Order: sequence, then C-alpha cells, then structure tokens
Amino acid sequence: MITRVLCSSSALTINHLPPVSLSSPRSHSCCRTVRRRDSILGRRRAGVSIITTTTTRKCGGVGDEEGTPMWSSTMVCKAQKATTSKQPPEHRKEDGQQGRVLQQLVLWTAEGVYIVWLFLLPYAPGDPVWAISSDTENSIVGLSLNFFFILPSVNSVGIHLMEAPVLHPVSEALFNFVIGWTFMFAPLLFTDCKRDRYKGSLDVLWGLQMFLTNTFLIPYMAIRLNEADSDYAPRKPSKLGSVMTNGAAVVGLIGGAMCVLSALWAFFGRMDSDFGTMTDRWEFLLRYLGSERLAYAFIWDIFFYIIFQPWLIGDNLQNVQQRR
Repeated sequence: MITRVLCSSSALTINHLPPVSLSSPRSHSCCRTVRRRDSILGRRRAGVSIITTTTTRKCGGVGDEEGTPMWSSTMVCKAQKATTSKQPPEHRKEDGQQGRVLQQLVLWTAEGVYIVWLFLLPYAPGDPVWAISSDTENSIVGLSLNFFFILPSVNSVGIHLMEAPVLHPVSEALFNFVIGWTFMFAPLLFTDCKRDRYKGSLDVLWGLQMFLTNTFLIPYMAIRLNEADSDYAPRKPSKLGSVMTNGAAVVGLIGGAMCVLSALWAFFGRMDSDFGTMTDRWEFLLRYLGSERLAYAFIWDIFFYIIFQPWLIGDNLQNVQQRR
C-alpha cells in the first residue's frame, strides 16, 4: 500500500513505499533508548532518496558507549513536485478591468432606468414630472419647509414667525427619513479614496443629492470607478468637506437621530390632529407609496442607499488601512 504525505516545507508530494528491510527489535526490560539516528543517504537517482532510521539502546553495559543498535529501517522515497496553478498577473489585471467595466455598465443602466421610470414614464405610481399636479407641488413645498422638523418644533414652543404647513405625519416622516440618511452620506463622499476621479464639485454634488438623492449619486458611483489619471494630484478639501470630515461623528449622530425621530414621528407625530391611530397611519403609508410619485421614488432611494453606503464604507476602510 502507498501512503501519501505532503511536505509543508517544500510543497512536495512524497510517495512512501513500505520499508525494504526491517529487523525485529530485541526486548530488554533494562534497556533505555540512547539515540535515534535518521539519515538521508545521498542516493538521488531519478528523484529517489533513501531514508534510514536507526535506533540504539544502552542495556546494562552491553554494547559500546554509544549503545547497541537494536533495529533499523530503511524507506525508499520518491519526490514529485506538486503542480500549482497560479494566474499570471496580466490575467488578474484583465479580470479586474472587466469587473470594473461591468460595475460601471450596471450603474449607468440603473441611472437611465431611475430617470426614465421615475421622472418621465407615466406607468409608475403618481404623476410624471411633465404632468405633475398642483397638489404634488404643494406637498413638495410643504415637506421642504418642514425640513428636519425644524419649523414644527419652533412652532411647538410658541415661536410663530412662520407657520409650519400641516401635512400628514407619515409623509413628513418618510421625507425626513430619506433626507437624514442622505445627510449621513457627506463624510463618506468627502473621504472617499476615489473622489478625485470625479472632476466636479463634491459640495455641489452633495447639495444636489440632498434634494434629488440618487439622481446624482448613481453617476458619482459610476464615475469613481474610472481609471486614475497618471498625473493624479489630490485636491485640497473644501471648507464644507473639512467640516463634514472633521465632524463625521457628529454628522452621523445627527443623521441617525433624524432617521429614528422620523420613524417615531410617523406613528406619534401630530397626535392633536385627526390623523388616526397607528393602524390608520400604516394604511395611509401603503396608500401613499402606491399613489404618489415622490413617495414611490423614496423607496428607490432607500434601496440604493442600502447598496451604496456599505460600498463606500468598505472602500473608505481600505483607504484608512493603507494610510496606516
């Protein structure tokens, strides 16, 4: 029978044949093992090595000082290099190039679908942008005035310099939830290791993202995958970028708190008004998503944020590790 052993030091596969010679050991109760000698004889013909193992014992004065050889065994080993398949560097580079191009193709396709389906075609819930109703316009204006619940909060403490529009708390909550999540994207954009591949202003990009969300974020995610220029020179961060980067913890805390507050506002906001119970508000949310284009678009935004945020965080963590 052939036993296969893998040598960890040289990555060789060793085929051990049965010992060709073996003498039986002599039993001595008074004996103790003195030395074991392993030797690899220099017989290397066609990749064959002879390994001899000799064990000696000292038996109460019997034998010389070095001990009496009690038994020895000889094994014939044939070494055969294990074959490994490593992909050449140029092939790995080509695979990376193809993966990058595929990602960009998917992103640009998503951008086209996002604009055509949500803005132009009449098949999604609600009105397309070219046939928007006055009610939808008034709703957008009212939601913008109640940005981050600032105006309703000011009115609640008796300050009435400007009255907050009274809208359904569920629609206000959904709007501010998405805006709060968008707010948290600022540190990710300004610390992105590939941000300089985008030649435009990150300040303007983030400002537009706050109001039109993924209309501008999806193109950025595709452009940042372009190959870096050979004459690459990092741009000096803007004042807004420095503030958002240095205060990233505060920005994240504000954005996360706004998302939590929005969820609570949806079910407990404006309890003094006639907006129904929690069940009524949940039913309104389902009707709202199925009838208003703005609310329907927010669901798309949340879906893309779930993909893009871990993507940017992962790349940023790699950037931090490289700097260390």
